[in-house]
Amino acid sequence: MAAETVITVIGNLTADPELRTTGQGTQVAGFTIASTPRNWNRQTNQYEDGAALFLRCSAWRDLATHCARSLSKGMRVIAQGRLQQRSYQARDGSNRTVIELQVDEIGPSLRYATAQVSRTGHRQEGGIYGDPASQPPVANTGPGGWSQQPRQAASQQPNQDMQEPTDDPWGQPAAEPDF
Repeated sequence: MAAETVITVIGNLTADPELRTTGQGTQVAGFTIASTPRNWNRQTNQYEDGAALFLRCSAWRDLATHCARSLSKGMRVIAQGRLQQRSYQARDGSNRTVIELQVDEIGPSLRYATAQVSRTGHRQEGGIYGDPASQPPVANTGPGGWSQQPRQAASQQPNQDMQEPTDDPWGQPAAEPDF
């Protein structure tokens, strides 16, 4: 792993992630991230777009399912992973080489949007994480592909409505590490 090239890409999804299952039963999600650099031109006093990078990405196993359920076309994402080069022979007989990002981590960019995160279950027997089918569907239908949740009205007295949510998975104190 030390020789692998790890990169972080910020951009927009060009289409909804496509979820497939391999012959061995492993799930993989394929999608493309378009990243366009934008620079300020002092002479024209305008932003100018540079050449777009369209990077093909793949996410495997539980991450594939999470991508397919949570991400949709147009969403701005931050993805980190390893560049992988592979060669294959096309149907016309020509040899081709592609570079893809094998995604290790991905999430929505919160620069221009908000997101609501829900945690999946812990590892169960058989090495399978919580059943994604039991998770409520995520609606990404608002402006920019995000669901916009209305803000709660602020109460007149500070902290009056502040109560610990009982279903907050991160609300529990972390266990002390054994050193």
